[in-house]
Amino acid sequence: MDNTDLEPRSEAETGRFEIEDAEEYSEYLLHSKAEIVAVLRSLIQRRALISAYLDQGSDFLLTSLLEVDTDDGELLLDWGRDETVNRQALQASQLILSATLDKVKVQFTLHQLAETLSDGRPAFRAALPNKVLRLQRREYFRLSTPIAKPVKFVTTIKRLDGSELIAEASLLDISGGGVGLMATPSLAALLPSGMALSDCKMTLPEEGLLVANLCVRNKFDVITRGGARYVRVGCEFLALPGARMSMVQRYITRVERERKARLSGMA
Repeated sequence: MDNTDLEPRSEAETGRFEIEDAEEYSEYLLHSKAEIVAVLRSLIQRRALISAYLDQGSDFLLTSLLEVDTDDGELLLDWGRDETVNRQALQASQLILSATLDKVKVQFTLHQLAETLSDGRPAFRAALPNKVLRLQRREYFRLSTPIAKPVKFVTTIKRLDGSELIAEASLLDISGGGVGLMATPSLAALLPSGMALSDCKMTLPEEGLLVANLCVRNKFDVITRGGARYVRVGCEFLALPGARMSMVQRYITRVERERKARLSGMA
């Protein structure tokens, strides 16, 4: 496979892995060996490209599934062109693999790859995963908001001393599950994980004002190519009413349609 190489992790790829949040995504986890094998074989049949994130996700290896051996309880992964890259993958204690199959996100975790042969060619061998995540909810499609038409976010934060702060930020991304805020380090420091944010206001272009309650779920630092630093603050919608969820979905669908049209030269 020619494009199996290790690449620096892009900002778009940075974020949490749903399979690591078993409590929130438990209903999308498969534990049956038969179901797991069926999903893995589908990845082989569709020749799906898989991103294998090494250890804490600082780098990832593009690969694909070659074989699933149910008798030995193992699977085979494609081998890369760069020996240095392959050694890094072999030395990694854990890899989180993520792929998309018919618009369904598939994730699973592997431990300790080993070197082997497949049809006379080098390959990676690993034990079959004991669980696979199949995230097929449409609302969890995460859209990166357009730079040309940024979505502004405004909320009121109550400080420990009882005073209030009007906080403003831009959205990095949005889904039916929540939003990602582009926050300054000072603002992010006021948003601890688990904090509830009430009556947050976001103006979705051509849709209107979205008012929602959110809960801060995760934070991570991001450094842009230009060296600027900010914090992505991931927030989950809390009991978002159906009408407002429809507003979010309309916005996501329209922006994605416009983006695809531009890429195809139709707009």
